[in-house]
Amino acid sequence: MVHNTGMVTAIVMVQAERQRIQETAEALAGVPSVREVYSVTGEWDIVAILRLVRYEDLDDVVTGHLRKVDGITRTQTMLAFRTYSEALLDQGFGVGLDEGAGT
Repeated sequence: MVHNTGMVTAIVMVQAERQRIQETAEALAGVPSVREVYSVTGEWDIVAILRLVRYEDLDDVVTGHLRKVDGITRTQTMLAFRTYSEALLDQGFGVGLDEGAGT
């Protein structure tokens, strides 16, 4: 089932100064249109999920707000073109897990 909210979703991957990852993530969480912020493993330090009313708002948020957050050294922004329901995504993470095992 495909879910369409009418909103634009952007995923912003962030590299931050190592000693400032936590405060950078906290600052990102306070930016308008940022709905979720995660610290992650790998090449990127932080992932921010943006929800925007209009595509045109992306420039305001990324260049007007995100680039002003101290501690960010590099970003990469991706636009989501399709959203799947959260229930379906949760099912994917449960593949191969037997909740009744060991009881």
